[in-house]
Amino acid sequence: MRSYKLNHVRQLESEAIFVLRETAAQFDRPALLFSGGKDSIVMAHLARKAFHPARIPFMLLHVDTGHNFPETIEFRDRFVKEIGASLVVAYVQDSIDKGRVVEEQGIHASRNKLQTVTLLDAIETHQFDAALGGGRRDEEKARAKERFFSHRNDFGEWDPKGQRPELWNLFNGRHHHGEHFRVFPLSNWTEMDVWQYIKHEAIDLPSLYFSHRREVVDRHGSLLAVSDVVRVQPDETSEERTVRFRTIGDMTCTGGVDSAATSLDDIIAEVAAARETERGTRSDDKRSESAMEDRKKEGYF
Repeated sequence: MRSYKLNHVRQLESEAIFVLRETAAQFDRPALLFSGGKDSIVMAHLARKAFHPARIPFMLLHVDTGHNFPETIEFRDRFVKEIGASLVVAYVQDSIDKGRVVEEQGIHASRNKLQTVTLLDAIETHQFDAALGGGRRDEEKARAKERFFSHRNDFGEWDPKGQRPELWNLFNGRHHHGEHFRVFPLSNWTEMDVWQYIKHEAIDLPSLYFSHRREVVDRHGSLLAVSDVVRVQPDETSEERTVRFRTIGDMTCTGGVDSAATSLDDIIAEVAAARETERGTRSDDKRSESAMEDRKKEGYF
């Protein structure tokens, strides 16, 4: 069984490396979307293997909401320095300051949706013709509609009904000026595949993924980390709990889970027993049944 799992992950690795090399071959100026989360870390690791001994032929692009976990930013900067990559950071705060977007107000305010404009502006400013993302088809139902090469029009919009066929893994990256593609090398991976690959490759990760003590507040079923951007309201009570985070996005909408998993083996066992997807901890995805798909149509990751 162990040999089967290893062969399965190796097949996924080979497929992802093929997609990465196709991206480098078909596009003039691709960028790898890098958040400091496990999927983008795995993508960067795969890119290093795909083009070794040369450097990664992609710039790394991070859309920073300004509400990231400090541990994530520290890891991002250290990781980028270690692999010798070039990092471009696009700040949502800049989009707010320029009047490009209007910040939400209230207890449930989040900057996640605002990232779309910041991302599209960064793609236009740097003339990126492809953006590599770590989306997987098991994350959320809208993800399952994507191709490996996902076309975006000159407004950055995605048309789920007008995607190009990819028979026999033949990818069509042709595009007009102003258009670009989103590319998803991990499309056929699951959360379990990612964790098994991380263990086998001994990939370093931010500490947030592992169990630790943290002050949290239970806000409508999401255990949000108390911070400068997540403040305890008069009708709420915070408490210190042993948690870890399955995703490590914006602090205002990324919930933790009660967990005692302190090692990769513990996490793999926990994921195997989980009955909720990792994005089930993201409060912004619960705003409506089609929240993710609506954002993707507008140009979201």
